[in-house]
Amino acid sequence: MQIVSALFVENFEMRQAPGPSTRIDLTGAMFSMAAPSPVPVTIGPHFVGLIFCPSNESGQGVFEVVFRTEMGDPEAPDAVADLARNVSPFSVEPGKFTYRLVRGELEFTEYQQIFAYCRVDLSPWHIVPFTLLPPVE
Repeated sequence: MQIVSALFVENFEMRQAPGPSTRIDLTGAMFSMAAPSPVPVTIGPHFVGLIFCPSNESGQGVFEVVFRTEMGDPEAPDAVADLARNVSPFSVEPGKFTYRLVRGELEFTEYQQIFAYCRVDLSPWHIVPFTLLPPVE
């Protein structure tokens, strides 16, 4: 299986379309946001992964997301501690797509960039940056 897309979003909705076909409405795709209040602050952005399963695979997998403050191998012995981690098994019909929605509660003590590392099973990590900016006054 493979990750087709992974993003931080404000809103995520699914709807039926003729066919039968499904549409995914992603709104507010973002790589940064102004903090709702001064640090320290906890935010819970939505992180969505879109996953495709080729028709010759089983359709069983595990989606793993690790939020970190540094780039680098999250499994390295000298890696910094995780801000949050989510592991969720899923099933998808072979030849189809599925999604995983993760809402990590992320504590920020400073305005900084973090990275969401995600993967299916033990595939290579897919990295998505996110920056928390000072509040708008």
